[in-house]
Amino acid sequence: MKNYQTVVGVVTGILIVFVTLIQLNIALPLIWLIFLAGPFLVLWMVWSVLTAPITIEETFDEQWYQDKPELRRERD
Repeated sequence: MKNYQTVVGVVTGILIVFVTLIQLNIALPLIWLIFLAGPFLVLWMVWSVLTAPITIEETFDEQWYQDKPELRRERD
């Protein structure tokens, strides 16, 4: 597994824990800690995804709609 996928999984897991703690109305200091750390976690996730070593070989015109061939752009 690549590093950016791990980061996305960790931040998503923390979000699920955060929402669960809010619904159960327990551990208020932990809820506040996650709430205050949230923007930094999102920035960490965005940074790791944007700096991931992935090369894209297709252009936007070639990959307009991959799952619906009838909506692909026609070449002039």
